[in-house]
Amino acid sequence: MATNPSTKPFEDAGSAITYGERLLAADARRNARNMRASCKLLALVLLVSCAMGAAAWAFLASLDLVSGAREQHRALFALLPPVLLATAWLYRTRGLQAGRGNNLVIDSALTGRLIHARMAFLTFFCSVATHLAGGSAGREGTAVQIGGTIASNVSHAFKLGDRDHHDLMLSGISAAFGGVFGTPLAGAFFGMEMCYVGKLDYSSGLYCLIASFTGDAVSRMLGTRHALHVIGNIPSMSPQTILLVVLAAVAFGLTARLFSFSIRTIKRFYAHRFRNYLIAALVGSLVLLGSYAIFDGWRYGGLSEWMVSSAFEGACSPIDPIAKLAYTALTLGAGYQGGEVTPLFGIGASMGSVFGQAVGFDPSFPAALGMIAVFGSALNVPITTIMLGIDLFGGRAAGYFVIVSFVSYLVAGHRGVYPAQRIVTPKRRSLAGDELLTVDQAIQRHREQVDQGAPRDATGTVAEADSAAAATATATED
Repeated sequence: MATNPSTKPFEDAGSAITYGERLLAADARRNARNMRASCKLLALVLLVSCAMGAAAWAFLASLDLVSGAREQHRALFALLPPVLLATAWLYRTRGLQAGRGNNLVIDSALTGRLIHARMAFLTFFCSVATHLAGGSAGREGTAVQIGGTIASNVSHAFKLGDRDHHDLMLSGISAAFGGVFGTPLAGAFFGMEMCYVGKLDYSSGLYCLIASFTGDAVSRMLGTRHALHVIGNIPSMSPQTILLVVLAAVAFGLTARLFSFSIRTIKRFYAHRFRNYLIAALVGSLVLLGSYAIFDGWRYGGLSEWMVSSAFEGACSPIDPIAKLAYTALTLGAGYQGGEVTPLFGIGASMGSVFGQAVGFDPSFPAALGMIAVFGSALNVPITTIMLGIDLFGGRAAGYFVIVSFVSYLVAGHRGVYPAQRIVTPKRRSLAGDELLTVDQAIQRHREQVDQGAPRDATGTVAEADSAAAATATATED
């Protein structure tokens, strides 16, 4: 008669105990290996975060120095042509693909590719030079590139495996964002979200959280100070208020699309119009300088942090977001180095403030919503957007942060400022064909749909594609 397996442990207790002991021993060995690997990675995360915190302080201090000099001496705007010519030559002849910027960081995080150390130095000095000359740019892009470069080189020095390399890269990104903006919660989630559209990398969460708080702490200890803005009056949630907030979020998402579209279009224009990259750089710099002079737009140069303050006070004009978007597109599209986030803050805050004054809100409330929503939808990071709002303004308006974050995220489509982002979960059913593509590949797919005719679904309805809207000539490619 066959023996019932369930009774075997009782028939042979000695062998059952021995087997159990072997299982426990195997678990203990595996846990010990995991602990050693985790401790090693944690030590490297702390090393990278401390280095990035120091770099963030040095970068911000340099920006304060050159921005102050430029504000006192407008003649420094005359440096725009030589700065761009030097930047273009350095990146073309010595850059080793550093010109790909944050997209190179994303690729390194996902593929394990080494980022040459010179990228950190190039982006640091060329970004500072951009701000000295008055280019309209931000600081996030530079910080992320520095953090990614540090993490990549530390990873290769210690011969980390693919998984650990990935976690260390995302930690470097988190430390960069948290250290530069003083927003450790947002920094942690930014590292987890930046590489993807529609995915949050939970497995890297603890390392990103530690890295972001460490980078911020080191930067503050060295003397970094961040501007504080307060929401004066938060309205209670009513159907009318929610409707107005949703309408504002739609406008924020469309603005993010226009921002990304404008930069890409200007880049393509210079690349296709001029075969010689130095001539393209010269023309781009003269166009930017000429636009400053013709429209008296000097105050929109550099970070333009005054825009956020004016927005919260209700002192901005409808021209401010339009002008800042145009000057930023002319700056980054021409090839100057710098980030997108700080200009997006100013554009979003001033848009929100103007909207708030039109509908009767305290201007600081929609200014805060616009500040985070335009940023988040342009970078495809909805959870980071919510955390940024909590970091900057506390949790009293968290419900509104959630609304503007996800509405603007959906409206912005797949188009974003990082072409190398991987689309994991498409934003809408009509964009299901973009799954597993990069943002750049998705945009190319939609352009091809325009050339071939818009595809139709099973019902005969033209499928949604930004390319269809491109026929009307705007930033509606996803």
